[in-house]
Amino acid sequence: MKGMCALAFVLTASLFAAGAQSAELLKKVADIPLPGGATRFDYASLDASAGRLYFSHMGDGKLMVFDIRAEKLVTNLPGFPTMTGVLVVPALHRVYGSVTKNHEIAVVDTDTLAILKRIPDGKFPDGLAFSPETKKLYVSDESDGVDTVIDTTTNEKLGSISLGGEAGNTQYDPASHLIYVAVQTRNQLVAIDPQTDKIIARYDLKKGKHPHGFYIDAPRNRAYISCQGDDKLIVFNLVSHQEEDVFPVGDGPDVLAFDSELRLLYVACESGGVSIFKAENAKLIKLGDADVGPNSHTVAVDSKTHKAYFALKNLNGAPVLRIMVPRQNEP
Repeated sequence: MKGMCALAFVLTASLFAAGAQSAELLKKVADIPLPGGATRFDYASLDASAGRLYFSHMGDGKLMVFDIRAEKLVTNLPGFPTMTGVLVVPALHRVYGSVTKNHEIAVVDTDTLAILKRIPDGKFPDGLAFSPETKKLYVSDESDGVDTVIDTTTNEKLGSISLGGEAGNTQYDPASHLIYVAVQTRNQLVAIDPQTDKIIARYDLKKGKHPHGFYIDAPRNRAYISCQGDDKLIVFNLVSHQEEDVFPVGDGPDVLAFDSELRLLYVACESGGVSIFKAENAKLIKLGDADVGPNSHTVAVDSKTHKAYFALKNLNGAPVLRIMVPRQNEP
């Protein structure tokens, strides 16, 4: 079976190289109706072991909890006005949300789904990253130009790290045990040591403009960085600290997700499309751009089932969770 899947993937990639239609990349599995208004969604975070997807209905101020096995909504929690970032940390039985309108980080118990605490934060809390060694949470504050540091054992703010520019997303690298931040207005990727909460390196990015979202592919020591200023994706080597490649993506690239088994990278775009890449050894290969649905700028993927989840704010007047799979792995 593995050989057949590999062959199908090669054939699919070859078709796209020859100019085949993007419909061959993804197949829709289901559209799950969601409650609430036709308003914006934002980040999603998957706990695959528990079978739960957490995502922000930003425009409605709700935290949505979705059962990926039963494919039904578990609950729709109120009290998260204009929430952007969402991050589940299974080891702590916690999910964290950047509640931008209230300038706070909400802490939710994943067992009881109760809000445990609201931690005051800066102007525009956004991306979230967790350092398991230090048990610290890092929050990129887009408007304040800092990364906020929170102690997850006490749920108290420890301080903030000045970035010298507007902060995009924040990610933890399990290979180096560092925290990385995309500093949009300086066109840099910044490395932070969570042991000291000090910036240890700044890397200028010259192949794209206004880096925002990114994904760290730790097994290959690469960061895939989406640039909203010119709709590009940069491949950055985390060992040599060099930009290795750059690719065009759809308009308004935002959230990235990675299927670690198939080595497929998804770059979700505001334009309603997703750019899809394959990681082959130390190289990234673009397979093509697929239409997903209006404003499909956020994505999460399950590496076991290979299902990709896109929260769409307005499909025929109502919000839905669209579930898709790569064509070579369709049921």
